[in-house]
Amino acid sequence: MSEAAEKFTRLTPVPAYQMVAEAIEREILSGRLRPGDPIGTEADLVRQFGVNRSTVREGIRLLEHGGLVHRDSSRRLAVGLPHYDRLASRASRALILHQVSFRELWEATMALSLASIELAVERATPEEIAALEVNIAATERDQDDHAAVAAYDSEFHLLLEKTGRNRVLELAREPSNMLIYPTTHVALHGTEQGARRLIEAHRMLVESLKSRDKEMAKLWTRRHLNDWRKGFEKAGMDLDQPVDLVTAIPNT
Repeated sequence: MSEAAEKFTRLTPVPAYQMVAEAIEREILSGRLRPGDPIGTEADLVRQFGVNRSTVREGIRLLEHGGLVHRDSSRRLAVGLPHYDRLASRASRALILHQVSFRELWEATMALSLASIELAVERATPEEIAALEVNIAATERDQDDHAAVAAYDSEFHLLLEKTGRNRVLELAREPSNMLIYPTTHVALHGTEQGARRLIEAHRMLVESLKSRDKEMAKLWTRRHLNDWRKGFEKAGMDLDQPVDLVTAIPNT
């Protein structure tokens, strides 16, 4: 009996408020409840779930925190639409907790960027291209400030992704995008030409959008991301170390 007992851990009951939150979330994720649909009042939910009001209130609080539920002007509950950054921050934390490496981040970014750039070439508007050129001009102005260049690089790629108008790809990219800034900051310290090469790649990517040239766009996407990896290595960083350990910028 003692050997059998050691093979199992004690079951932990799921709190009732969590069960309420999960039941409502299942209806939303299944599509049976759509953004903007009413959920009912707290009193309605107390009656339907057969629990007390504090349990319902705590379950709703969890959903409100995640953006799945909000209160309208009359304080009635309705289905919300979580913003990308809320979803991304949760997924980013999961990536860090799983100790993903720079190599994994680079591989995933390469695959998703190549998919995104093809759509960008097809769909970028003159206004969107102009916004990218404004970003490049700002990057050139502050190219001696590595932190600023890394921030402009993040902005450039967010603008570029939006030109493809594919929300699935945008959502797929968001969590890893939030981990790219610190590694780009490190990579810029890895080579004296880091900022100049980054600006050149951005400029050529914009040229590929203007000419609707997918092969040129993919070529410069690969070059740009390979430079990121090389700079990271030249800064003395290990490709296989967890991204969350990239906390200090090496000395130049």
